[in-house]
Amino acid sequence: MAMRMTMTGQMRMEQRMKLAPRMIQSMEVLQLPLLALQEKIEAELNSNPVLELDEERAEGPVDSDGSDQEVTPEQELVVHDDPDHVEDFQRLDSMGEDFDEYIAKSGSYTPASYDPTEPDRKLEAMNNTAAAGKSLHDFLKEQWRLVDADSEVKAAGEQIIDYIDEKGYLTVRLEQLHNKDKHDFNVEHLEQALRMVQKLEPTGVGARDVRECLLIQMRQFPEDMTFEMQLVQQYWEDLLENHLPQIARKMNCSVEQINRAIERMSKLDTSPGLQVGRNENHPITADILVEQEEDGNFRVALADAYLPNLRVSGFYQKMARNRRIDEKTREFLQKNIRSAQWFMDAIAQRRQTLLKVAQAVVDYQKEFFEKGSLYLKPLPMAVIAEKVGVHVATVSRAVAGKYMQCSQGILPLRSFFSGGLEDDSGQERSWDAVKAKLQEIVDAEDKANPLNDDDLRQKLADAGMGNIARRTVAKYRKIMNIPTARFRKKY
Repeated sequence: MAMRMTMTGQMRMEQRMKLAPRMIQSMEVLQLPLLALQEKIEAELNSNPVLELDEERAEGPVDSDGSDQEVTPEQELVVHDDPDHVEDFQRLDSMGEDFDEYIAKSGSYTPASYDPTEPDRKLEAMNNTAAAGKSLHDFLKEQWRLVDADSEVKAAGEQIIDYIDEKGYLTVRLEQLHNKDKHDFNVEHLEQALRMVQKLEPTGVGARDVRECLLIQMRQFPEDMTFEMQLVQQYWEDLLENHLPQIARKMNCSVEQINRAIERMSKLDTSPGLQVGRNENHPITADILVEQEEDGNFRVALADAYLPNLRVSGFYQKMARNRRIDEKTREFLQKNIRSAQWFMDAIAQRRQTLLKVAQAVVDYQKEFFEKGSLYLKPLPMAVIAEKVGVHVATVSRAVAGKYMQCSQGILPLRSFFSGGLEDDSGQERSWDAVKAKLQEIVDAEDKANPLNDDDLRQKLADAGMGNIARRTVAKYRKIMNIPTARFRKKY
């Protein structure tokens, strides 16, 4: 059998776009939230010698009427794989992750003074910043060093603390910690050590499950919780299933007494370990302000009035044009001047793009700002991209990490973009509007006879939200952490 091998040639035409450093920088600056932009400006001022503060020009908040700075028109961004620009694409892929770090380190920006006699404001800020909190592991180890016990128990306790998670729970069985080849202690030493670890602060630490965590706290509670301890020790499964009448019959008490016990237990902490350690909650700062004008329309402005005004140093510009200066120095200055100009252009482009996108969103969602969350309409990003005249990717970067302050509160700009459905009157409703109505129905239900998912579906239909499937109601109920009817029942 003969086999014939042939070689064929194929020619493929492919359009590629080379991502210039200027475009990369423009996209990064556009995606930066306000606090991260402040950090970025400070970093550029410190790294680029030709970039300086323009203290003479006072500029108010930039609003939707426009900006006094001319910028390059927005261009459509099409990205294809390009082996010659691997680093550029890696930076694009990691932008979202980097911004969390930006925000974590960002603070209010104060322009640095050029007076050498002035104190170092960065150093002052560092000296006035609270030290990082101790981890739960370090906190427990410090307490354990003061415990008086045999060497085997002390070693067993060290091992136990190493396996306590951030919530304060022991994540392995004691038998797994016993290894005769490496440790002198046995299972009895581990059990004794665990009882001692469970007496450390914060109260409830060292538990192996929620039930044990509650019992530890109740034993150390300053008030008598004998009834609550009996309830948890003997009827835990019935308690989880909300079988309160059955528990009342078995304990020969009233349902009201059990409800009072549940109320007292609700004050206990089921994640005691989280009481210790650094607080990682970062401040949320509004990037966009929305206010209603006398004519009823809503006006958008950027909350960047305190961003410093930048300029390229005139002194260094003259040096860069001076032929008497050596060529290497002039090239260095020209490179930094270009970089500074690109950075200022990127900031101006960010302002205009963010303003246009935010104003288009506010115009589209006008009913939401007038009447509330039940009137939020479905909004694909492609609609805003077409209205503003930019690529969808640009809209996505513009709204990333940004917050809008309005009469409804401080809300993520991305929350205005969602799918939805058409209600009975033919009006489009966002899924967020449906969820808001669902929460309203659940809050108003009779807790002695709560509504099941079929009832909730019918209530939504009666409210004019359209014919929603039961499984969709169940899906959104779970997303909103609303329990099933059986667990919402109050006796």
